[in-house]
Amino acid sequence: MKREIFIGDVGIGGNHPVSIQSMTNTPTGDSEATLAQIRALALAGCQIIRVSVPDGDSLAGFKKIIAHSPLPVVADIHFDAGLAIKSIEAGAAGIRINPGNIGGKERVKTVLQAARDHKVPIRIGVNAGSLEKKYLHLNGSKAEVMVQSVMDKVKFFEDNDFLDIKISLKSSSVRETVTAYRLMDKACDYPLHLGVTEAGTIFSGTVKSVLGIGSLLLEGIGNTIRVSLTADPVEEIGVALEILKTLGLRDGGVEIISCPTCSRTSVDLIAMARQVEKRLASIQTGHKVSVAVMGCEVNGPGEAREADLGIAFSQRWGYIFKKGKMIEKVAPESAVNRLVELVQLETGSKT
Repeated sequence: MKREIFIGDVGIGGNHPVSIQSMTNTPTGDSEATLAQIRALALAGCQIIRVSVPDGDSLAGFKKIIAHSPLPVVADIHFDAGLAIKSIEAGAAGIRINPGNIGGKERVKTVLQAARDHKVPIRIGVNAGSLEKKYLHLNGSKAEVMVQSVMDKVKFFEDNDFLDIKISLKSSSVRETVTAYRLMDKACDYPLHLGVTEAGTIFSGTVKSVLGIGSLLLEGIGNTIRVSLTADPVEEIGVALEILKTLGLRDGGVEIISCPTCSRTSVDLIAMARQVEKRLASIQTGHKVSVAVMGCEVNGPGEAREADLGIAFSQRWGYIFKKGKMIEKVAPESAVNRLVELVQLETGSKT
Protein backbone atom coordinates (compact mmCIF):
# COMPACT_ATOMS: atom_id res chain seq x y z
CA MET A 1 0.00 0.00 0.00
CA LYS A 2 1.25 3.47 -0.89
CA ARG A 3 1.49 6.40 1.48
CA GLU A 4 -1.51 8.68 1.69
CA ILE A 5 -1.48 12.30 0.56
CA PHE A 6 -4.25 14.79 -0.15
CA ILE A 7 -4.62 17.23 -3.02
CA GLY A 8 -7.32 19.46 -1.60
CA ASP A 9 -9.97 17.00 -0.45
CA VAL A 10 -8.94 14.27 -2.89
CA GLY A 11 -7.09 11.41 -1.22
CA ILE A 12 -4.30 9.70 -3.17
CA GLY A 13 -2.62 6.47 -2.10
CA GLY A 14 -3.65 4.55 1.01
CA ASN A 15 -7.08 3.00 0.50
CA HIS A 16 -8.33 5.77 -1.77
CA PRO A 17 -9.67 4.88 -5.24
CA VAL A 18 -7.74 5.86 -8.36
CA SER A 19 -8.46 9.51 -9.15
CA ILE A 20 -8.61 11.33 -12.50
CA GLN A 21 -6.61 14.42 -13.37
CA SER A 22 -6.34 16.70 -16.39
CA MET A 23 -4.62 19.96 -17.33
CA THR A 24 -6.04 23.19 -18.72
CA ASN A 25 -4.83 24.46 -22.10
CA THR A 26 -6.29 27.97 -21.92
CA PRO A 27 -4.02 30.94 -21.06
CA THR A 28 -3.71 31.06 -17.28
CA GLY A 29 -3.93 34.84 -17.40
CA ASP A 30 -7.42 34.46 -18.88
CA SER A 31 -8.99 33.28 -15.65
CA GLU A 32 -12.57 33.26 -16.98
CA ALA A 33 -11.73 31.00 -19.93
CA THR A 34 -9.68 28.73 -17.67
CA LEU A 35 -12.43 28.50 -15.07
CA ALA A 36 -14.98 27.70 -17.79
CA GLN A 37 -12.77 24.82 -18.91
CA ILE A 38 -12.29 23.61 -15.33
CA ARG A 39 -16.06 23.60 -14.76
CA ALA A 40 -16.57 21.55 -17.93
CA LEU A 41 -13.88 19.12 -16.78
CA ALA A 42 -15.45 18.81 -13.33
CA LEU A 43 -18.83 18.07 -14.92
CA ALA A 44 -17.20 15.35 -17.04
CA GLY A 45 -15.71 13.64 -13.97
CA CYS A 46 -12.28 15.23 -13.47
CA GLN A 47 -11.18 15.37 -9.82
CA ILE A 48 -7.89 17.30 -9.86
CA ILE A 49 -6.84 20.00 -12.31
CA ARG A 50 -3.31 21.12 -13.15
CA VAL A 51 -2.74 24.69 -14.34
CA SER A 52 0.52 25.96 -15.80
CA VAL A 53 2.11 29.02 -14.22
CA PRO A 54 4.66 29.95 -16.90
CA ASP A 55 5.58 33.45 -15.72
CA GLY A 56 4.88 36.16 -13.17
CA ASP A 57 2.17 37.70 -15.34
CA SER A 58 0.13 34.50 -14.89
CA LEU A 59 -0.03 34.74 -11.11
CA ALA A 60 -2.94 37.18 -10.92
CA GLY A 61 -5.06 34.89 -13.09
CA PHE A 62 -3.87 31.86 -11.16
CA LYS A 63 -5.07 33.40 -7.87
CA LYS A 64 -8.53 34.01 -9.36
CA ILE A 65 -8.64 30.47 -10.69
CA ILE A 66 -7.86 29.02 -7.26
CA ALA A 67 -10.47 31.24 -5.63
CA HIS A 68 -13.28 30.01 -7.89
CA SER A 69 -12.26 26.55 -9.09
CA PRO A 70 -14.61 23.66 -8.25
CA LEU A 71 -11.57 21.35 -8.31
CA PRO A 72 -8.31 21.40 -6.33
CA VAL A 73 -5.68 23.16 -8.42
CA VAL A 74 -2.11 21.94 -8.90
CA ALA A 75 0.43 24.49 -10.15
CA ASP A 76 2.65 23.25 -12.97
CA ILE A 77 6.06 24.88 -12.61
CA HIS A 78 9.24 24.71 -14.68
CA PHE A 79 12.58 26.49 -14.24
CA ASP A 80 11.53 29.05 -11.61
CA ALA A 81 11.56 28.27 -7.88
CA GLY A 82 10.15 31.71 -7.16
CA LEU A 83 7.03 30.96 -9.18
CA ALA A 84 6.63 27.69 -7.30
CA ILE A 85 6.74 29.51 -3.97
CA LYS A 86 4.34 32.25 -5.10
CA SER A 87 1.93 29.60 -6.43
CA ILE A 88 1.99 27.85 -3.07
CA GLU A 89 1.37 31.15 -1.29
CA ALA A 90 -1.51 31.85 -3.69
CA GLY A 91 -3.28 28.73 -2.42
CA ALA A 92 -2.32 25.93 -4.79
CA ALA A 93 -3.45 22.54 -3.49
CA GLY A 94 -0.30 20.97 -4.89
CA ILE A 95 2.60 21.71 -7.19
CA ARG A 96 4.33 19.76 -9.91
CA ILE A 97 8.03 20.38 -10.44
CA ASN A 98 11.00 18.66 -12.01
CA PRO A 99 13.64 19.37 -9.33
CA GLY A 100 16.30 18.97 -11.99
CA ASN A 101 15.30 22.12 -13.84
CA ILE A 102 14.18 24.37 -10.98
CA GLY A 103 17.56 26.03 -10.41
CA GLY A 104 19.76 23.94 -8.12
CA LYS A 105 19.46 22.31 -4.71
CA GLU A 106 19.34 25.50 -2.65
CA ARG A 107 16.38 26.76 -4.64
CA VAL A 108 14.65 23.39 -4.34
CA LYS A 109 15.08 23.69 -0.57
CA THR A 110 13.22 26.99 -0.57
CA VAL A 111 10.35 25.35 -2.45
CA LEU A 112 10.29 22.47 0.04
CA GLN A 113 10.18 24.91 2.94
CA ALA A 114 7.24 26.80 1.44
CA ALA A 115 5.39 23.58 0.67
CA ARG A 116 6.02 22.31 4.21
CA ASP A 117 4.80 25.56 5.75
CA HIS A 118 1.58 25.47 3.72
CA LYS A 119 1.14 21.66 3.86
CA VAL A 120 1.17 21.39 0.08
CA PRO A 121 2.20 18.09 -1.59
CA ILE A 122 4.74 18.08 -4.40
CA ARG A 123 4.68 15.86 -7.47
CA ILE A 124 8.18 14.96 -8.59
CA GLY A 125 7.73 14.77 -12.34
CA VAL A 126 10.44 13.31 -14.56
CA ASN A 127 9.98 12.74 -18.29
CA ALA A 128 12.20 10.64 -20.51
CA GLY A 129 12.75 13.57 -22.85
CA SER A 130 13.91 15.99 -20.17
CA LEU A 131 16.45 14.04 -18.13
CA GLU A 132 19.38 16.07 -16.86
CA LYS A 133 22.64 15.61 -18.74
CA LYS A 134 24.31 13.78 -15.86
CA TYR A 135 21.85 10.89 -16.29
CA LEU A 136 22.19 10.55 -20.05
CA HIS A 137 25.50 8.68 -19.84
CA LEU A 138 24.56 6.19 -17.11
CA ASN A 139 24.49 2.51 -17.92
CA GLY A 140 21.11 0.83 -18.10
CA SER A 141 17.87 1.24 -20.00
CA LYS A 142 16.08 4.60 -20.26
CA ALA A 143 13.49 3.30 -17.77
CA GLU A 144 16.20 2.40 -15.25
CA VAL A 145 17.85 5.78 -15.65
CA MET A 146 14.50 7.55 -15.14
CA VAL A 147 14.00 5.65 -11.89
CA GLN A 148 17.51 6.53 -10.75
CA SER A 149 16.79 10.18 -11.47
CA VAL A 150 13.58 10.09 -9.44
CA MET A 151 15.11 8.22 -6.53
CA ASP A 152 17.95 10.76 -6.28
CA LYS A 153 15.33 13.49 -5.97
CA VAL A 154 13.28 11.48 -3.47
CA LYS A 155 16.37 11.06 -1.30
CA PHE A 156 17.01 14.81 -1.42
CA PHE A 157 13.43 15.50 -0.37
CA GLU A 158 13.67 12.96 2.45
CA ASP A 159 16.99 14.39 3.63
CA ASN A 160 15.19 17.70 3.93
CA ASP A 161 12.31 16.17 5.91
CA PHE A 162 9.76 16.45 3.11
CA LEU A 163 7.65 13.31 2.60
CA ASP A 164 4.41 14.69 1.12
CA ILE A 165 5.37 13.36 -2.30
CA LYS A 166 3.70 11.97 -5.39
CA ILE A 167 5.76 10.64 -8.31
CA SER A 168 5.42 10.50 -12.07
CA LEU A 169 7.95 9.28 -14.61
CA LYS A 170 6.59 9.29 -18.13
CA SER A 171 7.73 8.57 -21.64
CA SER A 172 6.02 8.81 -25.02
CA SER A 173 6.95 5.13 -25.39
CA VAL A 174 4.35 2.82 -23.82
CA ARG A 175 6.86 0.05 -23.18
CA GLU A 176 9.34 2.45 -21.58
CA THR A 177 6.64 4.02 -19.43
CA VAL A 178 5.31 0.68 -18.18
CA THR A 179 8.80 -0.62 -17.40
CA ALA A 180 9.72 2.56 -15.51
CA TYR A 181 6.57 2.49 -13.35
CA ARG A 182 7.02 -1.20 -12.55
CA LEU A 183 10.54 -0.47 -11.31
CA MET A 184 9.38 2.63 -9.43
CA ASP A 185 6.57 0.73 -7.73
CA LYS A 186 9.14 -1.64 -6.22
CA ALA A 187 11.56 1.13 -5.30
CA CYS A 188 9.39 3.23 -2.99
CA ASP A 189 6.01 3.54 -1.26
CA TYR A 190 5.05 7.00 -2.50
CA PRO A 191 1.85 7.24 -4.56
CA LEU A 192 2.27 7.13 -8.33
CA HIS A 193 0.64 9.35 -10.93
CA LEU A 194 0.27 7.40 -14.19
CA GLY A 195 0.32 8.64 -17.74
CA VAL A 196 1.92 8.27 -21.15
CA THR A 197 3.30 11.69 -22.02
CA GLU A 198 2.81 13.29 -25.45
CA ALA A 199 0.57 10.37 -26.33
CA GLY A 200 -0.90 12.04 -29.41
CA THR A 201 -4.32 12.64 -30.95
CA ILE A 202 -7.61 11.21 -29.73
CA PHE A 203 -7.08 8.00 -31.71
CA SER A 204 -3.39 7.26 -31.17
CA GLY A 205 -3.30 8.84 -27.72
CA THR A 206 -6.23 6.78 -26.52
CA VAL A 207 -4.61 3.55 -27.73
CA LYS A 208 -1.30 4.38 -26.06
CA SER A 209 -2.97 5.48 -22.82
CA VAL A 210 -5.21 2.43 -22.58
CA LEU A 211 -2.23 0.12 -23.11
CA GLY A 212 0.11 1.99 -20.77
CA ILE A 213 -2.19 3.10 -17.97
CA GLY A 214 -4.49 0.10 -18.24
CA SER A 215 -1.76 -2.53 -18.04
CA LEU A 216 -0.27 -0.89 -14.95
CA LEU A 217 -3.63 -0.57 -13.20
CA LEU A 218 -4.31 -4.25 -13.92
CA GLU A 219 -1.13 -5.01 -11.96
CA GLY A 220 -2.29 -2.87 -9.06
CA ILE A 221 0.15 -0.06 -9.88
CA GLY A 222 -1.00 3.56 -9.85
CA ASN A 223 -3.01 5.88 -7.62
CA THR A 224 -4.04 8.70 -9.92
CA ILE A 225 -4.06 9.05 -13.72
CA ARG A 226 -4.03 11.53 -16.56
CA VAL A 227 -4.77 10.62 -20.16
CA SER A 228 -2.72 13.09 -22.24
CA LEU A 229 -4.37 13.89 -25.58
CA THR A 230 -3.86 16.53 -28.24
CA ALA A 231 -7.53 17.43 -27.94
CA ASP A 232 -10.08 19.18 -25.78
CA PRO A 233 -9.13 18.13 -22.21
CA VAL A 234 -12.73 16.98 -21.66
CA GLU A 235 -11.95 14.14 -24.09
CA GLU A 236 -9.23 12.99 -21.67
CA ILE A 237 -11.77 12.50 -18.91
CA GLY A 238 -14.00 10.31 -21.04
CA VAL A 239 -11.09 8.00 -21.85
CA ALA A 240 -9.89 7.93 -18.24
CA LEU A 241 -13.35 7.08 -16.94
CA GLU A 242 -13.73 4.33 -19.49
CA ILE A 243 -10.39 2.82 -18.48
CA LEU A 244 -11.40 2.78 -14.82
CA LYS A 245 -14.91 1.45 -15.49
CA THR A 246 -13.60 -1.29 -17.80
CA LEU A 247 -11.11 -2.43 -15.14
CA GLY A 248 -13.76 -2.41 -12.43
CA LEU A 249 -12.07 0.49 -10.62
CA ARG A 250 -15.00 2.88 -10.97
CA ASP A 251 -18.51 1.68 -10.11
CA GLY A 252 -20.74 4.49 -11.28
CA GLY A 253 -21.83 5.67 -14.70
CA VAL A 254 -23.10 4.04 -17.85
CA GLU A 255 -21.29 1.30 -19.75
CA ILE A 256 -22.19 1.04 -23.44
CA ILE A 257 -22.29 -2.40 -25.05
CA SER A 258 -22.63 -2.39 -28.85
CA CYS A 259 -22.03 -4.83 -31.67
CA PRO A 260 -19.66 -4.26 -34.61
CA THR A 261 -22.59 -4.59 -37.08
CA CYS A 262 -22.94 -6.95 -40.03
CA SER A 263 -25.13 -7.34 -43.15
CA ARG A 264 -28.15 -8.22 -40.94
CA THR A 265 -28.14 -4.67 -39.56
CA SER A 266 -31.01 -2.62 -41.02
CA VAL A 267 -30.35 0.73 -39.25
CA ASP A 268 -27.43 3.12 -38.93
CA LEU A 269 -26.30 1.47 -35.72
CA ILE A 270 -22.92 3.21 -35.63
CA ALA A 271 -24.57 6.63 -35.48
CA MET A 272 -27.15 5.39 -32.96
CA ALA A 273 -24.51 3.97 -30.64
CA ARG A 274 -22.60 7.24 -30.73
CA GLN A 275 -25.76 9.19 -29.93
CA VAL A 276 -26.58 6.95 -26.99
CA GLU A 277 -23.01 7.15 -25.66
CA LYS A 278 -22.93 10.95 -25.94
CA ARG A 279 -26.33 11.49 -24.34
CA LEU A 280 -25.67 9.15 -21.43
CA ALA A 281 -22.05 10.19 -20.78
CA SER A 282 -22.89 12.69 -18.03
CA ILE A 283 -24.99 10.29 -15.94
CA GLN A 284 -23.35 9.60 -12.59
CA THR A 285 -24.64 6.69 -10.53
CA GLY A 286 -23.47 4.83 -7.46
CA HIS A 287 -23.42 1.61 -9.47
CA LYS A 288 -22.64 0.72 -13.07
CA VAL A 289 -25.57 0.65 -15.51
CA SER A 290 -24.96 -1.30 -18.73
CA VAL A 291 -26.80 -0.22 -21.89
CA ALA A 292 -26.70 -2.29 -25.08
CA VAL A 293 -27.14 -1.05 -28.65
CA MET A 294 -27.34 -4.11 -30.91
CA GLY A 295 -27.84 -4.43 -34.65
CA CYS A 296 -30.24 -7.33 -34.98
CA GLU A 297 -32.69 -9.51 -33.09
CA VAL A 298 -30.42 -12.54 -33.56
CA ASN A 299 -27.64 -11.33 -31.28
CA GLY A 300 -29.34 -8.49 -29.42
CA PRO A 301 -31.08 -9.86 -26.33
CA GLY A 302 -28.94 -12.99 -26.40
CA GLU A 303 -25.38 -11.65 -26.46
CA ALA A 304 -26.32 -8.63 -24.34
CA ARG A 305 -28.68 -10.42 -21.98
CA GLU A 306 -26.82 -9.09 -18.95
CA ALA A 307 -27.42 -5.47 -19.96
CA ASP A 308 -29.69 -3.47 -17.69
CA LEU A 309 -31.37 -1.98 -20.75
CA GLY A 310 -30.84 -2.34 -24.48
CA ILE A 311 -32.19 -2.05 -27.98
CA ALA A 312 -32.00 -4.45 -30.93
CA PHE A 313 -33.48 -4.14 -34.42
CA SER A 314 -35.38 -6.24 -36.94
CA GLN A 315 -36.04 -5.05 -40.48
CA ARG A 316 -39.04 -3.04 -39.24
CA TRP A 317 -38.84 -2.52 -35.49
CA GLY A 318 -36.67 -1.69 -32.57
CA TYR A 319 -37.04 -4.00 -29.57
CA ILE A 320 -36.16 -2.63 -26.15
CA PHE A 321 -35.13 -5.27 -23.67
CA LYS A 322 -34.28 -5.37 -19.98
CA LYS A 323 -31.97 -8.10 -18.66
CA GLY A 324 -32.59 -10.05 -21.87
CA LYS A 325 -36.40 -9.77 -21.78
CA MET A 326 -38.20 -7.70 -24.42
CA ILE A 327 -40.35 -4.99 -22.83
CA GLU A 328 -41.27 -2.63 -25.71
CA LYS A 329 -41.46 -2.43 -29.49
CA VAL A 330 -40.73 0.98 -31.04
CA ALA A 331 -40.18 2.53 -34.45
CA PRO A 332 -36.43 2.65 -35.30
CA GLU A 333 -36.47 6.44 -35.59
CA SER A 334 -37.76 6.66 -31.99
CA ALA A 335 -35.42 4.04 -30.57
CA VAL A 336 -32.60 6.26 -29.28
CA ASN A 337 -34.93 8.74 -27.57
CA ARG A 338 -36.94 5.98 -25.91
CA LEU A 339 -33.85 4.09 -24.76
CA VAL A 340 -32.34 7.26 -23.28
CA GLU A 341 -35.65 8.04 -21.56
CA LEU A 342 -35.78 4.59 -19.97
CA VAL A 343 -32.18 4.85 -18.78
CA GLN A 344 -33.01 8.22 -17.21
CA LEU A 345 -35.95 6.64 -15.39
CA GLU A 346 -33.80 3.69 -14.32
CA THR A 347 -31.08 5.93 -12.89
CA GLY A 348 -33.18 8.85 -11.73
CA SER A 349 -31.13 11.16 -13.95
CA LYS A 350 -31.64 13.69 -16.69
CA THR A 351 -29.24 14.27 -19.58
